[in-house]
Amino acid sequence: MSENCFHCGLPVPAGVHFPIRYRQQEEAACCAGCQAVANTIIQSGLADYYQHRTEGAARAEALPSAVLEQIKLYDAEELQQSFVHRGNGEEREAALMLEGITCAACIWLNEQHLRRLPGVLAVDINYSTQRARVRWDNSRIQLSAILQAVADIGYRAHPYDAERQEKLQQKERKQALTRLWVAGLSMMQVMMYAVPVYLAPDGDIAPDFLWLLHWASFILTLPVLLYSALPFYRNTWRDLKTGRVGMDTPVTIGIVTAFLASLWALIHKYEHGIYFDSVSMFVFLLLGGRYLEGIARRKAGAASESLVKLVPAFAHRLANWPDSRDSREATVASLRPGDVILIKPGETIPADGIVLDGESASNESLLTGESRPIAKHAGDTLTAGSVNTASPLVMRVEQVGPATRLAGIVRLLDQALSEKPRLAVLADRFASWFVALLLLASAATYLGWHAVDPDRALWIMVAVLVISCPCALSLATPAALTAASGNLAAQGVLTTRGHALEAMAKITDVVFDKTGTLTHGQMRLRDAQGPLPRAQALALAAALEQASEHPLAQAVIAAAEGLALPTLQSAANHPGHGVAGMIDGEEWRFGSAPFIAAWLKQPVQELADWHPDCSQVLLANRDGIQARFAIGDSCREDAAALVRKLRGRGLAVHLLSGDGETAVASLAEELGIADWRARAAPEEKLAFVSQLQTQGRRVLMVGDGINDAPVLARADVSIAMGGGTDVARASGDMVLIADQLLLIDQAIAMGRRALTVIRQNLLWAAGYNVVALPLAIAGHVTPWLASLGMALSSLLVVGNALRLTQRKP
Repeated sequence: MSENCFHCGLPVPAGVHFPIRYRQQEEAACCAGCQAVANTIIQSGLADYYQHRTEGAARAEALPSAVLEQIKLYDAEELQQSFVHRGNGEEREAALMLEGITCAACIWLNEQHLRRLPGVLAVDINYSTQRARVRWDNSRIQLSAILQAVADIGYRAHPYDAERQEKLQQKERKQALTRLWVAGLSMMQVMMYAVPVYLAPDGDIAPDFLWLLHWASFILTLPVLLYSALPFYRNTWRDLKTGRVGMDTPVTIGIVTAFLASLWALIHKYEHGIYFDSVSMFVFLLLGGRYLEGIARRKAGAASESLVKLVPAFAHRLANWPDSRDSREATVASLRPGDVILIKPGETIPADGIVLDGESASNESLLTGESRPIAKHAGDTLTAGSVNTASPLVMRVEQVGPATRLAGIVRLLDQALSEKPRLAVLADRFASWFVALLLLASAATYLGWHAVDPDRALWIMVAVLVISCPCALSLATPAALTAASGNLAAQGVLTTRGHALEAMAKITDVVFDKTGTLTHGQMRLRDAQGPLPRAQALALAAALEQASEHPLAQAVIAAAEGLALPTLQSAANHPGHGVAGMIDGEEWRFGSAPFIAAWLKQPVQELADWHPDCSQVLLANRDGIQARFAIGDSCREDAAALVRKLRGRGLAVHLLSGDGETAVASLAEELGIADWRARAAPEEKLAFVSQLQTQGRRVLMVGDGINDAPVLARADVSIAMGGGTDVARASGDMVLIADQLLLIDQAIAMGRRALTVIRQNLLWAAGYNVVALPLAIAGHVTPWLASLGMALSSLLVVGNALRLTQRKP
């Protein structure tokens, strides 16, 4: 019987007997709750959970009656409106937050357990965010039964609450940071005592002071051993109980062996056997790496949370439409299909719906990639998350909450993030074999030398453990990636995922978004022609539009910067059409061709072959058309050079955009991109990249908008434009801070250089172990020499990686 609970790992109180039958053996539980949960897991055929987990489960406690009653309330239709998505018929889908998740095995257990419930159609749990998306048949199972089933195996599930999740993450971060702080402070102090001992020649330090320094190092290392390293001990104990060797097993062996050997040497005054500085440094570096990994996980999960924040908290509800336009403030969560709301200029649209009254324009660039605001009239659709740019609109709500298109993009992003390969599982399997062989070699060395020379057996075993410690192997990849990432950051490319550079070296295809990526993403005056001189026409147009916030008007005003504008005597705005005004006693109009034609009462046509990818805006007086302006997005200056460089590297280049076919085709022709797609929705972009990947291609995706977030997460490696949305930056593996496209070619080159250095480092680390391990086993290496060899091996790996910090012309 184990002295710790088989389920949660906590001590079993004396006199308590709650047995668990697991694989023909009896295990102990600390309470009836853990016993019930463990029996539920085992009897459900999910006993493999206990073999694969790397963290203990939370202690199982019976749910209070108040909580059980609250769970039943979630079946109410009105309560489900805010977080449950309704599909065809009785199909439902909800986003849930899980509490108690400690490792990948917990994810596996919850997925398998819920999938076996009758009526549950699909379960997808994102390890980065610990959010579960559950789809079920409401005619066969209720949401409360799903929540109860999660509680039955020792976890908690409830509708996603960003504030509650943030509190849980803050608690976890605080604990991890405290352990890291203790280890770091100890490491710095111990190194202050160790460095003089290493550097001073023999006899320079008086024996009394020398041993005083060693005893001080011992005392300062105790907090690291007894507090900071506790997570490693717990994980190792759980692994050993299940008969396996996990990634934390070598860590625990190295810490405990080095500490006990150092303590033994300290007590017996063996000068060359004290490694307290190595213990504190080892723990600090490992905790630091795990803390950084946690930050990366939170960044990956923050993307979908940023999308939710696009929707405003309040809306203007019209209770008596069309009899009255009096509005009352209402929460967006309280909106229902059929409600009528007022959307004022500059406000974000809170739900999907249809325009009932008004004429305006909607900026949907964040959702569709379309750079130009889209005119909206009665009967047109509006999308949640887009912005009303011109005039007030009255809208009838059609879809709210999880049924909106914005929520659909969130679900796509969650799905793309959850499909990332779990490299940690592969690393765990590799570490198990490596450590198992190392332990066997160490044990065999000790037994062999104990029979030959018992006094030397322990230290030779320690030398074997230390000299073959996989520090160089573990540093080979991160050292190179860190150096390369620092180099790129200095140039303006921020690496936000550890795998980005390594994946960058292997790409075969580059997929670009258009608006905001290959183009500037802002309306600009591209060209002007007409009877009037360009400067005079610009000044007149800017005078007419000087009070407008419309993107086309802002483009004209920006182009006229520095010009003296004539005095505007009066002006009248015609939303969606143009503006009319009096200047120096003469009437002028600036707007679309139909708007000008209706005023002049004669046909006016746009020029078909003149900048077809732009909006054509006309300036006219009673004498006719005086100027034509082509206003549209413009290609970035370095886009063509980048495409040429990528082709020179043998990469295939693709263009995907939500813009219209004319604009996309024009840009593709200008840049020489043969493969392009127009009017591509987020779902189509995701499918396109997935299709390339099924063909064995490695895809780099470059984008900037919310509509690019799912495909950025799905690609093998992705780059987000620094001027893009927060969600795109959070989804990208790299962020182009300076928005300089040629830096993408630099990133690819750096990725290939980094991969070369990684291979060199791995070859050296493997070769070092092949040579050093036999020497240590043969007794030719003392522990202090083994420690020096390990340090030099690591320094060589880091030194080689530092070559990546040098910039090549």
